[in-house]
Amino acid sequence: MSQPRLLHTYADELSDLVTPIKPTPVYQPQLQVINHDLWDALGLPKAWHDNDAFMGLLFDRDSSFTQHSVAQKYGGHQFGQWNPQLGDGRGVLLTEVEALDGSRHDLHLKGAGPTPYSRHADGRAVLRSTIREYLASEALHHLNIPTSRALCLISSNEPVYRETLEKAALMIRTAPSHLRFGHFEYFYHDREAGSDPQVAPDKLDQLMRYALTEHFPEALETENPHLTMFTSIVKNTATLIAKWQVYGFNHGVMNTDNMSIHGITFDYGPYAFFDDFEPHYICNKSDHQGRYRFSQQPSIGLWDLNALAQAFRPFASIEDITSVLDQYESTLVTHYHELMIKRFGLTEVTDTALEMMALFMQLLQSGQASRDYHNTFRQLCGHADWAEMAQLRDHHLDIGLFDQWLAAYQAEAEAQAVAFSTMQANMTQTNPHTVLRNHHAQAVIAAAEEGDYSLFHAYLSALSDPFNEASKIDQFAAAPLATDKGIALSCSS
Repeated sequence: MSQPRLLHTYADELSDLVTPIKPTPVYQPQLQVINHDLWDALGLPKAWHDNDAFMGLLFDRDSSFTQHSVAQKYGGHQFGQWNPQLGDGRGVLLTEVEALDGSRHDLHLKGAGPTPYSRHADGRAVLRSTIREYLASEALHHLNIPTSRALCLISSNEPVYRETLEKAALMIRTAPSHLRFGHFEYFYHDREAGSDPQVAPDKLDQLMRYALTEHFPEALETENPHLTMFTSIVKNTATLIAKWQVYGFNHGVMNTDNMSIHGITFDYGPYAFFDDFEPHYICNKSDHQGRYRFSQQPSIGLWDLNALAQAFRPFASIEDITSVLDQYESTLVTHYHELMIKRFGLTEVTDTALEMMALFMQLLQSGQASRDYHNTFRQLCGHADWAEMAQLRDHHLDIGLFDQWLAAYQAEAEAQAVAFSTMQANMTQTNPHTVLRNHHAQAVIAAAEEGDYSLFHAYLSALSDPFNEASKIDQFAAAPLATDKGIALSCSS
């Protein structure tokens, strides 16, 4: 197989916005997990599966992966407070690869060791957090939620200390780019603080030109390319968060340095899919004020976009920027309604369909014996007719509300002329039998820390085929016990 085409446009074109850095070798690294489908789609050679060959790519100081490796500088609003002292503190942008379909993807090594932005930290990731990001990114990808993805996981025998002694691990993460809202914020605030364009080229202009040329080239054909790019970022972010809300995903740390300009889920920390339908669920136990709780994600998305919008003020009027931001809510709500109505197997978003949906959401909070969000939706699948579906009333304490909802549901299906069998077929493609549960992820981590990755692969297999109609309720799909619900995690990694 021919060698893949490796690029380094970010390192070349923005050389004064980055710091050249080589990954620091880790003790006894082992290429433990390979994402074979992604590996093949990127056109990477199978010869690189060899552990020694791959570690040479990562740690030889002049390999094709490390010749132009860099750490990126950015800032970010963290829990609402501006922090300019951020950057790739434990990650290195190795290279960019052109995939077989012509698309381009960053190869970013997470846990690569200290960089100038590590702020005296060790620059390592731990096995625990690396497994969690690998599982989550693949789980969301197969739910059709845009996300960065894990290419491979590398274990090691290098000890690192967090709350306890753990083992370091590394992961290569792929994304269209690693440009964050915080990149643009940092160079905007740097510009406003008085950087002299006569001394050096304006860094914000450089970054904007790079983003437009490399990632939003279609915008260059419009009257105001910067405004067009910002419009795409706003709409893609709204669409992403709508999908999070539909599938009960709580990111946990929506700081602006964790927000991608591509509208993808990015920088997994203390994330969770909630178990029971808890609109105000908080998955991050470090989030004492609930800033990033589940119900707050849509408004935080807009807050983050307003922070990003400051960087576009030199390139568009405040009125035009405000007009773009005004599109956020309608885009999110429209997409949310469309996806939720699809979860009922229907095709049209009507007032009566939304009323039916609202009744179902009330049912999820009505004190029923078991109100697991994901399995309650999945239980709508697999029925022969309405009479069989009506037997689900036995799962609910508020039978009157159930009957009211079911009557509204049946009436809406008839009004939309959707046959019951068609509705059922539609639902099996939108209501997953398996989502990522934190108690299962914890079990996977515990086994892997003992050197056993069999549970990891079994769980990953289930998460990679979440809509399979033939799949039965198994150990990964069943609702957790009460003692396993609502696990919250900290930002520690």
